[in-house]
Amino acid sequence: MKANLQLTKPSSTFNGCVLKAYTQILKQAKALLATTEEEPLRYTLIRQEKPIPGAIIHELVNPLLYLRLECHQDNEYSIHYGFELSPVFGPYYKLTSSFVRTLYKSTMANEGSTNIEESLRTDWIITNCSELYEHVEEHNRNHRFELIKHKPKPTKRKLSKVA
Repeated sequence: MKANLQLTKPSSTFNGCVLKAYTQILKQAKALLATTEEEPLRYTLIRQEKPIPGAIIHELVNPLLYLRLECHQDNEYSIHYGFELSPVFGPYYKLTSSFVRTLYKSTMANEGSTNIEESLRTDWIITNCSELYEHVEEHNRNHRFELIKHKPKPTKRKLSKVA
């Protein structure tokens, strides 16, 4: 399950930190989706473009999750996201809430590091990922299909006392 983005070196330290955070979030999102037994919920549509101002650099569209890295006209990177809110997907709330926690944990300001908190944009959030997935799948021009391989969560074993 590769989550690395093959991009040229970002134009600023801020963009480099946003790209690093996005790569971590993408890797975690794919790991979360891999735990889903239902194959259709592991289908993803991936888009990757050159990092030029005004472009989508990378996008993951899935029936449960949405993640996008974009480069704005001012050449600053930002992250947009979404998660399915439909009650039909109720059993997956743990997955979507873990995804949201990962987003904020990966972009929060840490002492001594570049502050990228404002890179996580909330001016719009996708809340109907399944409908978006169907739309993009039907009108696909820029996305490639990827099935995330199923990898069940490891079971926790109790350790026996040894002495």
